[in-house]
Amino acid sequence: MPKKIIVVGAGIGGLTAAALLAKRGYCVKIYDQAIVPGGCASTFKRKGFIFDVGATQVAGLEEGGIHRQIFTELGIPIPDYIPCDPACAVFLPGETKAINIWRDPQKWSIERQQQFPGSEPFWQLLNKLFQISLRFQERNPVLPPRNLWDLTQLVLALRAETMLTVPFSLFTVLDLLRFLGLEKDYRLKTFLDIQLKLFSQTGTEETASLYAATALSLSQSPRGLYHLHGSMQVLSDALLQGIEKYQGEIHMQHRVEQIEADRVSVRNLKTKQLHQEEADYIIANTTVQDLVKLSPELSSSYSKRLENLERPSGAFVIYLGVKNLAIPPDCPPHLQFLYDYQGPIGENNSLFVSVSSPGDGRAPDGQATIIASSFTDVDKWWQSENYDQLKQEYTQCALEHLGKYFNLSAQTIVHQESATPRTFFRYTGRDMGIVGGIGQRLSTFGPLAIANRTAIAGLYLVGDSTHPGEGTAGVSYSALTVVRQIESDC
Repeated sequence: MPKKIIVVGAGIGGLTAAALLAKRGYCVKIYDQAIVPGGCASTFKRKGFIFDVGATQVAGLEEGGIHRQIFTELGIPIPDYIPCDPACAVFLPGETKAINIWRDPQKWSIERQQQFPGSEPFWQLLNKLFQISLRFQERNPVLPPRNLWDLTQLVLALRAETMLTVPFSLFTVLDLLRFLGLEKDYRLKTFLDIQLKLFSQTGTEETASLYAATALSLSQSPRGLYHLHGSMQVLSDALLQGIEKYQGEIHMQHRVEQIEADRVSVRNLKTKQLHQEEADYIIANTTVQDLVKLSPELSSSYSKRLENLERPSGAFVIYLGVKNLAIPPDCPPHLQFLYDYQGPIGENNSLFVSVSSPGDGRAPDGQATIIASSFTDVDKWWQSENYDQLKQEYTQCALEHLGKYFNLSAQTIVHQESATPRTFFRYTGRDMGIVGGIGQRLSTFGPLAIANRTAIAGLYLVGDSTHPGEGTAGVSYSALTVVRQIESDC
């Protein structure tokens, strides 16, 4: 009899693990409380517009990339995509000329030398660390290791060149800047802060330098960031195709309310009925905070770790369906704005913006979507005495900021709505509506990350709480790790 596996959560990590395990002959069932799969990489429709809920771009579709590897193994077509070039156009306070992060390495080198004179040693060092780290990751190490098999996979992934990165495992990005005498380049530091906040939830002072090397170098060819045709939902749809192809099952609108060592309690949200289901292995595609709530047995093993973690951020997001007249000519698909050097990166002082392109399937002819997000403190949205007023204030502030670049008016805006941490909690179930996983600080990166194996035998964790962090590529790596760990246990 094939081993039975239950996957809790149909985010990209859970879908990937389920598809790969079904392909390898396991009996797989997924349960998720939402209406559609994808988690923070799902979509919704309004008035002919398709909006990506959270994630708007994807990495790992190039030759050798993690998503291409997975689709190849599953024998399913790779979704249509185009490279983002530039990957992002970044506007610093008071500046009207963007810092364009070009896909072509030579073009990006020229851009950054013009934008940040004297910084090239930093970028060259970063690229060197990235190349070594990439080759290491491609050998599928298990981080952090929790048994002999895990440790063996880690050792097998090591090479002599890997040792060159060891001293830098103790460096933050700010340490690198100090090492190279660039810590007083405030404009460079600000640019790095706004980019790193997007990838690692924190800035130069705390982000682990080895994580930053990957995050800041991934958008250059032969790798890159990609815009999927239609929406991010096509990534989930492709994985669903793989699950169904190999007789896996997915049950939406089913909320797992408790996880034990060999069973889960599942409530059908349509019928309200609760039942228990046994499994040989359980994979939680949840935040680590939610996993502890679902499995009280884990409280003691995680309690101190969770107490010491920085509170993850939430997101305020405004979704706009607009006429093409609102979009400036030659507008790139992704932009970042920082509006005040003195303000925080987040809380509407900075916005990450995704804009649909003509013919990409996200908007009717002659129209486009604009999705703008800003990190925010989740607590204020739950503690506010006037939630609706706070939401309106954030919406108005975001519109005023966006109006400095886009032509927004009653005549050009066709549809408008906003989401807060409370919205994300309602639709994804993530603790307090947090997004983006755990900040990639020295204390939470690589060997010190949250492990895929838990203290309960047969219970695994995938997703952005684990190594190597957030993003569809990161959570897919975590899923592949768990698949390999389960195979090693059988």
